[in-house]
Amino acid sequence: MIPLKHLHVVLIYLAVINVVTFFMYGIDKWKAKNSKWRIRETALLGLAVLGGSIGAWLGMKVWHHKTQHKGGNRDIDNIVGGYQFKYGVPAIIIVQLALIVYFIISKTI
Repeated sequence: MIPLKHLHVVLIYLAVINVVTFFMYGIDKWKAKNSKWRIRETALLGLAVLGGSIGAWLGMKVWHHKTQHKGGNRDIDNIVGGYQFKYGVPAIIIVQLALIVYFIISKTI
């Protein structure tokens, strides 16, 4: 339970984690284009799970991160990785929104 007087701390945390996540997706996209060492997919998805799901989704849309894979000579890791992001990030958002609704309804926030 989060007391109402501490709600601003939660909102600040969510704002910061979403901005960080958004830019991490952009950095990873830049690294991909420039053949640099990439950020682990588990780290990127982990940021989404930790509250940065909106930043992750926006990062995917703005930076076209993990969204433009089309057939061809892809290995299984690229195929699975694309689906992890394409369906995983929206699923994380849905779960987090469901939790928020639950806490609001149960008045434990």
